[in-house]
Amino acid sequence: MQAMSLEKICNLQMEREPLRLVEIPIPEPAGNEVRIRITACGVCHTELDEIEGRTPPPELPMILGHQAVGLIDKVGRQVNQERIGERVGVAWIYSACGKCRWCRQGLENLCPEFKATGRDANGGYAEYMVVPADFAHSVPANFKDAEAAPLLCAGAIGYRSLNLAKLASGGPLGLTGFGASAHLVLKLVQKKYPDLPIYVFARSHKEQQFALELGANWAGGTESKPPELLESIIDTTPAWLPIMSAMRHLMPGGRLVINAIRKENFDRHLLAEIDYPHDLWLEKEIKSVANVTRQDVSEFLKLAAEIPLHPTYEEFPLDAANIALLELKERKIRGAKVLRIG
Repeated sequence: MQAMSLEKICNLQMEREPLRLVEIPIPEPAGNEVRIRITACGVCHTELDEIEGRTPPPELPMILGHQAVGLIDKVGRQVNQERIGERVGVAWIYSACGKCRWCRQGLENLCPEFKATGRDANGGYAEYMVVPADFAHSVPANFKDAEAAPLLCAGAIGYRSLNLAKLASGGPLGLTGFGASAHLVLKLVQKKYPDLPIYVFARSHKEQQFALELGANWAGGTESKPPELLESIIDTTPAWLPIMSAMRHLMPGGRLVINAIRKENFDRHLLAEIDYPHDLWLEKEIKSVANVTRQDVSEFLKLAAEIPLHPTYEEFPLDAANIALLELKERKIRGAKVLRIG
């Protein structure tokens, strides 16, 4: 099969083609696994974090990609044969132990043995992949494959972020950064909470315009002053400046939810400028988002189908994965980016 393989950690500013197109054997499913013939896979900023070493794969080479959609074409001996032909998706959560205190509480995203698709096990930048059967999610029929792919991470992690935002008093809600996840959060909020004001902070004028086109009540730059203080802000950026700005825009008791697996270091020095009375006092909160659970994914897919919630996306062929990643790195974003496979 063909796959795009990461063979070394590198700096994308210097190495413009971090992934290599390779021919490797088609994997065989173990006893509790299913094999998926992949048709689409979303491209996520977390892949940049893997490539550049902020959350590197424990072993190389590795096939990235954790928003994979396709058809089950083979199952292990412990899996019901009736699953063959089922259209499924695989998210960032590849597996968890199911036994630890966090798994028993429904917090398998915090499991010490959590394994991530495309980091700890080969993912969806390929024609085939295997995954434990219990971590392959049925995809609702009203989504095209390329539409479903971003829902598996950008959508599911956005859903978890929104739940953690705890909009107790009815907002307003702020979104800082406006890529794949934030644009889905905006669409989700519009359907679930149609009267909730949404303010978008984005570095790019094109992203600001895109937010307004989708119905944001206001859009401005990262450090722009919104029309009013916000109850909650969800950050989806790789930088620290949006964090600093967001804290200053929260109302007393407001909550900042950081939806990022890692932050880059280029503006980390700004943390030294935190002004406690102005930025953190009055019971403001900062909450990080760590991975997703299977429940997040299944609940969000069901909700997205009921709404229905259709993401905006751009398609790229599998062998153009490096181009999609570079565009993501350079903030050339309008919705999600999806690899077309098979």
